[in-house]
Amino acid sequence: MITHLWHDMFLLGLPVLEKILRPVIVYLFLVVALRLAGKRELAQLNPFDLVVLLTLSNTVQNAIIGNDNTVTGGLLGATTLLAVNYFVVRFLYGHKRVDRLVEGDPDTLIDKGKIRKDRLQQELITLPELEAAAHRQGFASLRDVDRAVLEPGGTVSFLGKKPAPEETRHGELLARLDHIARELAALRAGPLSPPS
Repeated sequence: MITHLWHDMFLLGLPVLEKILRPVIVYLFLVVALRLAGKRELAQLNPFDLVVLLTLSNTVQNAIIGNDNTVTGGLLGATTLLAVNYFVVRFLYGHKRVDRLVEGDPDTLIDKGKIRKDRLQQELITLPELEAAAHRQGFASLRDVDRAVLEPGGTVSFLGKKPAPEETRHGELLARLDHIARELAALRAGPLSPPS
């Protein structure tokens, strides 16, 4: 009974070379497929993008492990994925051109406060999705954004207008309060001063 348990947990059902090649092939496929699908999938701008990523991992699981459900097989597959990723990232770090080819270029969605609808359409991002992403980064409205960039990794970076509208209004209010304080001081000083 115990021997059978150890056998089922640790003895591979597939050859070691196959257990190494399966994750490598799936890894390369996913890198190419996600590159072709666009940065939007990585940005997870709506629930559908998240569902795709979650089910994608489950879909390729059997392709990675095959019919082998052993602990050894799972650990070998995970180790292979981590090793392949380590070497790919290390290679791309030293080869910027290949890195740009694999990851793509950033895409400017808002430039100098102007929404670039052609770029939103290219990336299949709606205005409400962009506004929701801006809200998550603390912007009340897209009117407060000077520049928005969809990065190759799927994140959307926002830069606010300088100065922010709130800062301008705050400065104007302070200037008005200073003016009122000076007028009050002058009114108070006027009747109390001795006649000349």
